[in-house]
Order: sequence, then C-alpha cells, then structure tokens
Amino acid sequence: MTVDNSDRPNEDLLDRASVARELARFCHRTAETDGLRAAAVAVAVGGPPGDRRMLLTRRPDRLRAHPGQYALPGGGVDPGESRMQACLRELAEELGIRADETDVLGRLDDYVTRSGYVITPFVVWVGDYSSTLLPSEDEVAEVFEVTVDELDVDAQFVSIPESTRPVIRWPYRTGAIHAPTGAIVHQFREVALHGRHTRVADFEQPVFAWR
Repeated sequence: MTVDNSDRPNEDLLDRASVARELARFCHRTAETDGLRAAAVAVAVGGPPGDRRMLLTRRPDRLRAHPGQYALPGGGVDPGESRMQACLRELAEELGIRADETDVLGRLDDYVTRSGYVITPFVVWVGDYSSTLLPSEDEVAEVFEVTVDELDVDAQFVSIPESTRPVIRWPYRTGAIHAPTGAIVHQFREVALHGRHTRVADFEQPVFAWR
C-alpha cells in the first residue's frame, strides 16, 4: 500500500524536522530473524542548512564480502547489542561520526537479504558532519554525499529469470544501485521526501548479491 501525502510545505526536504515528521507518520515493519543474522545500517542525513545530504559509501575492492559495492554505513549486530546500538557503532567505526540515540529520527522496514541477513535501517541525523567525517581505510573506499535531487529519482524495476520478484535499482549518477541498499534508499526517498508509505520487502536483489 502506498500513502501519498502531497500537501507538504515548501521547505528543505532533508531538514531534521521534516524527516522526523514524516518518519513519525510511518509505521515500519519488522521481519523474523529466526535462522538469519541481524544487521543494521544508518541512513545518515546532515550537512549545512539548505544543502542537506545523505551519506553513501563504496566498499573497498579487497574485501571478501561484496567488494566494491555501494553501501550504507552498517554491519552485523554484536552479541548483547541492540540493532540501534549496532547502527550507531558502525557509523562511528566506518565514518568517524558519533551520534547517539537522540539523533535517531526513526526507522524503515526490515529488509531480508538473499545472503541470510535481516537488515534494519535507522535514519540518523548527523548534523554538519564535515569536521568529524573520518572514513575508515579498512571499510570505506569512498564517501558520497547524495543531494536531494540525486535522491529524488524514480526507482527502476527489472525482471530476471531466476525470480518472480522484480529487481529494484536506484539510479545514481552514471549507474544504478541494487537492493538491499537501493531498496532502502528508495523507501527513504518515498517516506521522507514524499510521505508515501511504500514497501520494499518484496523487491528482489540481483543474482550477484545472492551470495
């Protein structure tokens, strides 16, 4: 089901108050973790007023898991950690940005991956992060600052013979980013920018991401 809220005020759509308001209206869905590994990612939003950005990373080519792929800051949940705590820890480890639970504006739907994870996305306000951004050389090859215009594009859907579900792709600059990252970013765009409660759990990943 998609809920369209078109009566939005004309304001910075990635401003903290605007994003928090739309997430408060959104009822996220959780997924069962039985037999799956729990992970959490940060949809990190911040920057100076009038020029808010969402932070995106590219993984180093030397990594064993998903080398060279675009990703949101995040990773597996450690024993004794909550998913929110894991999200904030990974944000600090990967990008050097320290946020606390009061900076979490809300969460999106859990996304179950073909590789055996349940990913919980949290939207985190990181303010003017420019002075604290310090990417980890071990985990981050490059950081991208995604503008509102880059974020606010329609997703693409592709059929593949291996699945009855459509593969979702989020167009970004000269390429496209697939699920799970592409699905999470697409839902964030739908909810935060347009007030549409679009679900993404049934969208497929490309075959190369099934491992």
